[in-house]
Amino acid sequence: MKLKLESLKANSGARRRKLRKGRGIAAGQGASCGFGMRGQKSRSGRPTRPGFEGGQMPLYRRVPKLKHFPLVNPKSYTIVNVAALNSLKEGSTVNLDSLVKSGLVTSPKYPLKVLGNGDLKVKLVVQAAAFTASARTKIESLGGTCTILD
Repeated sequence: MKLKLESLKANSGARRRKLRKGRGIAAGQGASCGFGMRGQKSRSGRPTRPGFEGGQMPLYRRVPKLKHFPLVNPKSYTIVNVAALNSLKEGSTVNLDSLVKSGLVTSPKYPLKVLGNGDLKVKLVVQAAAFTASARTKIESLGGTCTILD
């Protein structure tokens, strides 16, 4: 027998008849059609939208406000404290490449950020992606300059 489009047929028992609800008590799903007596879930149409919690702040809106949820796009930096810059020559230009050459930074994966931990004793020209406020004041108080790179 050749398989043709008009000869296709579902297996026996694969397609069940649709249950006719609300057709009298004897029909099995009569009167309230399995929706119970009264209330929001017995009315026609969808009872509530997905995620609705009866007016309470729903889970999908309250969860990100809690602690311990990671930032979606966190910024990562290669960090250096100003105390580590004391070993460099006075008046030298400090950027990520010069710090790698001097050995202060070993893995320059991210842009440079200068932190203000420690004391600075040398005047430097610092080029970095970001500075903390304390690092900026320590560098500029000695006559150095802070340049933000893109």
